[in-house]
Amino acid sequence: MLTADAIQKMINAYLDSLPYDRRPSTLYAPIRYVLSLGGKRIRPVLMLLAYNLYKDDPERILSSACGLETYHNYTLLHDDLMDNADLRRGHQTVHKKWDANTAILSGDSMLVLAYRLMAQCDAGKLKPVIDLFTETALEIGEGQQYDMDFESRNDVTEDEYIEMIRLKTSVLLACAMKTGGILADAPAADADNLYRFGELIGLAFQLQDDFLDVYGDTRVFGKAIGGDIISNKKTYMLINAFNHADAHQRSELQRWTDAKAFDAQEKIAAVTQLYNEIGVDKLAQQKIAQYFEQSRKYLDAVQVADDRKAELRTYAERMMKRKF
Repeated sequence: MLTADAIQKMINAYLDSLPYDRRPSTLYAPIRYVLSLGGKRIRPVLMLLAYNLYKDDPERILSSACGLETYHNYTLLHDDLMDNADLRRGHQTVHKKWDANTAILSGDSMLVLAYRLMAQCDAGKLKPVIDLFTETALEIGEGQQYDMDFESRNDVTEDEYIEMIRLKTSVLLACAMKTGGILADAPAADADNLYRFGELIGLAFQLQDDFLDVYGDTRVFGKAIGGDIISNKKTYMLINAFNHADAHQRSELQRWTDAKAFDAQEKIAAVTQLYNEIGVDKLAQQKIAQYFEQSRKYLDAVQVADDRKAELRTYAERMMKRKF
């Protein structure tokens, strides 16, 4: 059994070794740049850990795992452009370092490269792997569209928000887990339980991201804190702030979300103070813990000896304790 850290090193080495010798080089330079920025590599690590539950040669599926990571970074590249974000992992985003057209075209090429890497798996598993990946990619696009639709709505419910982040974020972690199981010949019931495990830790992970956007440290988090507040993004935090605010707090929240001209740092400080008073920080932490606890029963149900699950359990716990 390999540790998550050893697996991450394998993934980084594989991504660093990918040849981008096609032309024009200006198309591929941003792709190399994005993948060189590092990151936690959570999705490919989860895929290899799931595979490693059953088989001891996870390096055999590195190409597919890195295909999933390439796809994930493609979505980030386009998300950054849509959000007009300046930083990703503490570095300039592609549309800032180059331009918007480059970000679109290089991102599109990343998607194609992701499919090519995913397809470099056991031929007998190709159809279920690509079918799952394609369904997941469609769901992620649907989640992104819901997220965009929510920008013009003031009546987004908590349930709608949870479904949006399930589609936009957690299904890719679920796909990673189930794909690892499929490629390792896991029983169908195990593969389904791995999917549900990944889906629930994905929900917890995204809620934690919402929390860290308010309460994280820019030096650790890798991007500016308070971006969701500045843009009035309908997050778990904002939705529940309105749901649990008293009349005065709701009026103040509405004043800040309606404001067209404001000092960014003043708005972040004021809304964060309201979150503290209303207690949405504690609500978010409780919800994160709830999803993580629910995820355990699905991993428990996987028919593999507990000692082989130990590294996956440890890695999931590390994910939930992250500060970035």
